Amino acid sequence: MARLPREFYLGDTVEIAQQLLGKYIARRLPQGGDLVCRITETEAYVGRCDKACHAYNYRRTPRTSTLFGPPGTAYVYLIYGMYHCLNFVTEPEGEPCAVLIRGARPVENGDIIAKNRFGCKMEDMSAYQRKNFLNGPGKLCRGLLLTRDQNGLDLTDGEGPLYVCDGLAPERVCTGKRIGIDYAQEAVDFPWRFYTED
Repeated sequence: MARLPREFYLGDTVEIAQQLLGKYIARRLPQGGDLVCRITETEAYVGRCDKACHAYNYRRTPRTSTLFGPPGTAYVYLIYGMYHCLNFVTEPEGEPCAVLIRGARPVENGDIIAKNRFGCKMEDMSAYQRKNFLNGPGKLCRGLLLTRDQNGLDLTDGEGPLYVCDGLAPERVCTGKRIGIDYAQEAVDFPWRFYTED
């Protein structure tokens, strides 16, 4: 599968968050093979106007410096001291914007992803585990073995271990408020969460 080019990530962050639905995330394993998932849920974050963004009003710290990098860069951060979250940097370099990948469905090597999450094969997962397999950013990162070690990776690098490929756009895109940003004042109400049920 061909990797999405850097130009894909250059556009408007909110539009890219919608366009990423149906695309495929691939994580190349050191021992060979790829873990592949289809993106089902995203959230947009725009630093220049969005109080929910880590780099709101162009606030630059060691943690947020990746957000100011080239579009098509992976921004991976840790929350609550235990969960990693995967984002794709968007818009021109210097504009701190990104799309959080909130959920996905396994496409290739699902048994390995299930083992990373639950220590078992997909066929041995309980109904609860199936429902909550990759339906959250921390769950997705655990399933794909993503940590801060992958922060700053170039998603467009032809030889890189993390990349995104084109896929079929969903028939229907649902929109809603983003999750877990109660502190963000008016930005709480921005309808910048996108998800698909197909």
